[in-house]
Amino acid sequence: MGWLSWIVFGALAGWIASLVVRDRRGCIMNIIVGILGAVLAGFIYQWTTGKAWTYEWSWSSFGVACLGAIGLLLVINLIAGGSRSRR
Repeated sequence: MGWLSWIVFGALAGWIASLVVRDRRGCIMNIIVGILGAVLAGFIYQWTTGKAWTYEWSWSSFGVACLGAIGLLLVINLIAGGSRSRR
């Protein structure tokens, strides 16, 4: 995937994560959380399963990216105290 695809993929994963966690940090934060969550979840997936992670569009990779973004957003809320998500 190209850089634009990564941004769109991260934005979608971050948006889904913000809906699940009910967080309102904004579009740019959603993109950042989505991309970082996807990369972290990809490394964890590869480490736990031993399978090579392919960085291309598929429903399974989108699911892993969403789970990674949700996990990362939960960690951010724990560290930040969740004060911004309750506005």
